[in-house]
Amino acid sequence: MKRTNTLLAGLMLFAFLSCSNETSVKAETNTMDNMTTGDTTTTASGLKVVFTKRGDGAQAVAGNVVKVHYVGKLQDGTEFDNSVKRGEPIEFPLGQGYVIKGWDEGIAMMRVGDKATLVIPPSIGYGDRDMGTIPPNSTLYFDVELVAVKEVKQPVPFDIEGKKVETTPSGLQYVMVEENEDGEQAYANMTAEVEYSLYLEDGTMVDSSIPRGTPFKFVLGAGQVIAGWDEGIRLMQVGEKMRLVVPAKLGYGDRGAGGVIPPGATLIFDVELLSVTR
Repeated sequence: MKRTNTLLAGLMLFAFLSCSNETSVKAETNTMDNMTTGDTTTTASGLKVVFTKRGDGAQAVAGNVVKVHYVGKLQDGTEFDNSVKRGEPIEFPLGQGYVIKGWDEGIAMMRVGDKATLVIPPSIGYGDRDMGTIPPNSTLYFDVELVAVKEVKQPVPFDIEGKKVETTPSGLQYVMVEENEDGEQAYANMTAEVEYSLYLEDGTMVDSSIPRGTPFKFVLGAGQVIAGWDEGIRLMQVGEKMRLVVPAKLGYGDRGAGGVIPPGATLIFDVELLSVTR
């Protein structure tokens, strides 16, 4: 249930900087379509973007899943990572913190087919952390190519207006949103496959399997998930949708989780049971 942040190492060739036209603008107000090959823009964060080829594909926006080829270098030209040599571009959800801030900002300025060099200062790179091949406080240079952009489905909270709220002896609350009497019942020791979205009581979405396009699988009753899930999913049949309101004692208790779930938080899960297997 925890989101894992992926840190990205990267590079760029800096020959383009000496022969480019530089303008200081804010990233959010930048009109990148007017820029041509060799133009440089500097954003408010200190990121420099040098376009080396302009494409005409889809614009990358936060929430998209993007595929990017890249070569990463330090200021002295030392190469520390190269997806081109591996023959496999990196794929990640844009604007979700899965990569360093300089990447989230820079890739969002690009269209499919664009090639650019990103010059990323430490403040939006790895800062003063020692990343092994990347020394502390390094300016990073990345040659990047935006290979593909995929729009992803965004979660929508279930509508529970007028629906009955049930409470179990443990304190778990649940609302049946969509029934399926013909679906197979979930039992302990089955492997359950679910789509889910997790919200806090103030409506903040903390996590969701939907934008990732990968349902979550776990063994029921084996302690692989929080107690509220082990209990709540067993109330469902395949094809059903349910809202689970999980008190802290059946969730993450007083410890919270991942820096995004506060201690003592009540958790609200919108869950769809896709399948069960024995």
